[in-house]
Parts: sequence; structure tokens; C-alpha cells
Amino acid sequence: MMGFIDRGVRLVVVVGLTVVLAACGSRVVNRAPIEERAPGAGAQAGVAVAPAAQQPPGFENAGKAGYYTVKPGDTMTRIGLETGQSWRDIARWNGLLNPNLIEVGQVLRVVAPAPVQVAVPPATVIAAAKPASGATAPAAPLAAASAGGATATPVQGSNVTTTAVAPTAITATPVAPVQGAAAATPAEDEVAMIWPASGAVLAGFDEVKNKGLDIGGALGDPVLAAADGRVVYVGSGLRGYGNLIILKHNNTYLTAYAHNQTLLVKEDQTVRKGQKIAEMGSSDADRTKLHFEVRRQGKPVDPVKYLPLR
Repeated sequence: MMGFIDRGVRLVVVVGLTVVLAACGSRVVNRAPIEERAPGAGAQAGVAVAPAAQQPPGFENAGKAGYYTVKPGDTMTRIGLETGQSWRDIARWNGLLNPNLIEVGQVLRVVAPAPVQVAVPPATVIAAAKPASGATAPAAPLAAASAGGATATPVQGSNVTTTAVAPTAITATPVAPVQGAAAATPAEDEVAMIWPASGAVLAGFDEVKNKGLDIGGALGDPVLAAADGRVVYVGSGLRGYGNLIILKHNNTYLTAYAHNQTLLVKEDQTVRKGQKIAEMGSSDADRTKLHFEVRRQGKPVDPVKYLPLR
């Protein structure tokens, strides 16, 4: 009997131990999460740092004289008209491979870069050659040269005298730019103009509503160059102007001829005062007319002030 009881006790103990061990084996140990930190006080890993906003090209030149900040709706043609420059020149000065790809806020150079100063290195000029056989060498070196403070110096141990010429700096004064530039205009930049068309004036100059003159006429009437110049734009890419021609007369003045039916010149072509450059039309206009503008350093001015009395 006692043996049976002992066996029963041992069985209970074994079962109890088995249950305890099974519970221990199935327990899930919750470990504290490991928080990784990036170098630097308080910087938590996994937190993305937003990159600095990318600035538009040339932003460091914003507001400087000779530079133009691109506005919404701008094209290279319009920028050229507003600054008194050829759009091709602006593209070249800024290294634009595709002039159609400009962005709002981009800052463009709109005046030719100033020429780089070039220093002429010292030159050695032979002042006296070795005398012929039997001749006597000069007793003293040549007198100092009068130009640029150059001095004559004998070469030791020879019968040759050399003249050292001081370096000369070649400089050039840059042209005042359009945007934020000096307003002074050299007198030689003034242009004597003629009327580009013979029709009556339909609308006069207004700084807000009409930046030039509207001159009436019949379809196909000749449109003449108001002064000698170079064609810097031919096309219809400027909204509101239709078939347009822009002439550059010098560093100060442009003239624009809009709403033409036929364009008779090409870009970079040189034209003479009175030359027929187009035929009057009504492209992008409500009637047949010539819209004529005069721009002084890119700013529209009243053409009547530059045209002869009729």
C-alpha cells in the first residue's frame, strides 16, 4: 500500500514539474527596444533631414546691375525686348544650351561681360647688335627709353644692349546695363529715325495701354526700317505682337514692328534706314495696322519724340 502511495506522489511531482517547465519554455520575453541615435546631441536615427531648397540659377546675382530676374510669363524674346538686347546674345552670355528652358526666379546676365584685363609681359628689345669684326663696341649703354619708363641695360660679357619694357595693362570700360544701370546715354547713341509707315496714327503712346504707336494702312503696305540697324528677332513667339521684327540700332535703342503680314528680313541681317523689311498685316490684331515701338535701354518711350514732324 505504501509503495502505491509513493508511486502516486512521485507521479504527481513529475507531472507538476513538467507543467512548470512547459510554462517556462513558452514564456515570451519582452526586451526593451534599442533606440539608436545618430551622431550629434538629440538626433534620432530614422528622422529624415530635409535638403536645403535648391536656388534657381544665378540667384546670387539678383538685384545687381546688368542682371535680370525671370518673371512668370517671360520668354527669351520678351526679355530681350525688355532689356534692349538680342535674345541670342543673352543666351550666349549665360551659356544657355536651350534658350527655351528658363525658370521663374532665374537670374540672367543681360549685358556683355566686361573684357578681361590683359597684361603684356615684359619684352626684350635688341637695341644694339654686336659690332662687326674690328669695330669698337659702344662705350656706354643706350639712353633710357622714353616710353613707359623702359631702360636700356648692357648684357654683361657681351656687346649687346637690351631694353626692358614695363608691362602694360589693357583695360576696357564695360557698357552700363539695362536693369538697374546708369541712365546716362552717350550722345553718339542718339538715333535719327523716319516714319516706318505712311498711314495715319490710330493710337498714340501710353505707358500702360499702348507702348508704341498704331499706324493704319492697307494690307501689304510697306513697313520700313526707321533707322540703320541689325535684325535681332524675326518671328511670332511674343504674344500680342503677331509677326514681329525687332531691330537693334546701338547699345541704347531698339525698334519693334508688329502685326505684319509678311516678314522680309532674317535674324542678324543688317538693314538700312528706309529699307522695306515687312508688309503690313493684321496678325494677332483686330485690324490691319503697324504697331511700332521705340525702346531706350529696354524701356518703351514715345516714338513721336524720335520721329520727324509730318
